[in-house]
Amino acid sequence: MKRLLKYAVFILAAVLVLLPFIKTDECQANAAEPPSIFIIVSNAPDDLEITLIPDGINARKTSKSFETYFSFYLYDLQGTSYTFQVAAGGEVFEIELDKPVNTYNNIYTLNLEKQTLTLGKSTSRSALLIFSRVAFTLIIEGLLFFIFGYRHKRSWLVFLVVNLVTQLTLWISLNGTLPFQAAYVILSLFFAEVLIFIIEMLAFLILVNEHRRLRTAAYVIIANILSLLAGIFLIAALPI
Repeated sequence: MKRLLKYAVFILAAVLVLLPFIKTDECQANAAEPPSIFIIVSNAPDDLEITLIPDGINARKTSKSFETYFSFYLYDLQGTSYTFQVAAGGEVFEIELDKPVNTYNNIYTLNLEKQTLTLGKSTSRSALLIFSRVAFTLIIEGLLFFIFGYRHKRSWLVFLVVNLVTQLTLWISLNGTLPFQAAYVILSLFFAEVLIFIIEMLAFLILVNEHRRLRTAAYVIIANILSLLAGIFLIAALPI
């Protein structure tokens, strides 16, 4: 088990060394995002453009995985009601916001087929992304749990309950962030993982008695390191 602990310390050191080189979205230090409107478009065509009329201001476009985000910032939004012109594939239509913008960051979802603009993120979209992240993390930590030799039904029940609670809470809370601000989300992930590590260490040491506590502690350390790496990968690979 001393060797496992040495491996855990080595992996943690490697993470800290490599962390500055992990590519994330551009982030300005000490600069918060101004009040804005973000429009999410799934599988957007390359020529899709969204323009604020009658001012003629084009949205800034950012793409990530299967989604494209169109954004307007405070200096673009001078009125109390807004009309957008959407153009793609030779088709043009207009959409007007039903309500004035009152909150700091306003997220909408555009359905090109139905030509509708809905406030917030799609529930099915959020559910799918949260489920994917939780499932991916459970598979990684579950394989490690098996490698560490845990076979009893009680041990696996504790594993499932603890990880489902912590991972669901983590990704549901991060789902409320802006869809493409990976740098901010990763920072939040680090703080959350510290709390999750403490919770899981206490839970596993108290509830799992199949092996010695040293082995259990080693598992929790390595599992949380892998979970952190998996989280960074998922934030970079998938929309938020």
